[in-house]
Amino acid sequence: MRFNELPPVKNELMKCVRCGKCRSVCPVFAEIRQEPAAPRGHVYMVQMLRDGQVKPEKEVYEHLSMCLMCENCSVNCPSGIHIHELNAAARSYIYDQTPSLSKELIFDTLWTRPGLLRTTGKFMWGAQKSGLQRLARGMGLTKILPGDLPQAEQMLSNIPFRSARSTLPVTNRAKGEKKLTVGYFLGCGTDVFNPEVAKATVDILTRNGCEVIIPAATKCCGLPQIANGKLETAQKLALHNVKIFNNYRLDYIVSDCASCGSALSFAHMQFLFGGLKFEDDALAFAQKTMDINSFLVNVLDITLPESAVLEKKVTYHDPCHLSKAQHIRQEPRELLRRINGVQFTEMRDADRCCGGSGTYSLTHYDISMKILDHKMDCAMESAADIIATGCPSCLMQLRYGVTRHKWKAEVQHPVLLVHRALNHKPKELSSAK
Repeated sequence: MRFNELPPVKNELMKCVRCGKCRSVCPVFAEIRQEPAAPRGHVYMVQMLRDGQVKPEKEVYEHLSMCLMCENCSVNCPSGIHIHELNAAARSYIYDQTPSLSKELIFDTLWTRPGLLRTTGKFMWGAQKSGLQRLARGMGLTKILPGDLPQAEQMLSNIPFRSARSTLPVTNRAKGEKKLTVGYFLGCGTDVFNPEVAKATVDILTRNGCEVIIPAATKCCGLPQIANGKLETAQKLALHNVKIFNNYRLDYIVSDCASCGSALSFAHMQFLFGGLKFEDDALAFAQKTMDINSFLVNVLDITLPESAVLEKKVTYHDPCHLSKAQHIRQEPRELLRRINGVQFTEMRDADRCCGGSGTYSLTHYDISMKILDHKMDCAMESAADIIATGCPSCLMQLRYGVTRHKWKAEVQHPVLLVHRALNHKPKELSSAK
């Protein structure tokens, strides 16, 4: 489909009245105050691309790539424009005219092959444990990395050796009476960087009567590809996953990653497949998909036994792809409040982006850090012991922020905190052993 015939380009541009509301809620514009970085500026750029007033060149792509894809502008647009979809369509159009070998290798080769991605994770683990990563930094070898990677590679710390996929079977039987059959979309970030979250998710679900299916051939959700101009690759990945999950008889499909959940959602599937022959299959898949926090609260309505205790002060950061893209805000907080002993405290600007946004901190390190520093100011004001959040990208970004600000606090997924409470052992029992 030609660029000017894509639904967002064809239907959305005419709605913009240049009111500037989007500028007031954009985290990037708040930090650098430049119109080409503002959502309104991006809408105008897309219009000029459509009308041939600017050419699809790398300079235009660089302006558009400053967008976090946090969707805050889309949520707050008085005219109801899906600005993030316009931006994604424009990035893909420009990329098709100006392809990049490095992006082909990362987003078409590495990130579309889960086995290769997990092998890369093991290599990174080996580099850390052997001291090679530290040695490379000390010798200045990391400075030869492209773009912002010399600075951003410091964020890749404490990488686990074993992925979640290597320890979890395809079929996980319910403990006790089986109530539901649930598909689990195991995303790349959880699988490679946070395998303990996947194990906690499966354990909690099976404890509550769910048989959990983790299809072996699941691939990336496609969101990193969309953010980097690879729309066609994202469509192929989505179609692959839809076919796999639709082959099972599932009552629900859950995701513990805000970004994956957004990519699997009804609205996103409409964006990818609207008007195409695969639309019905994709939307049937999306209808079953739920965020794990919502599933535990609204479907299973889990209650924790009195013995499940976590005596910590906890605050919560809203991942953009959960609060804006999926409109899920209360369920994670409710889940945290159900943990005995938790003192929940609300964070100022809890729904403001942390600056991670998938690969954004790797490609726009300086801007990302400015946004992160604002978030850390808000988090530290809460004086919490733990920052909870439901996105692997946010987990990585906030953990780096805690280290950057020399603050003694944990950053954990809400599901992991529930699991920790369920496995709590009273002090007197622990000391007796």
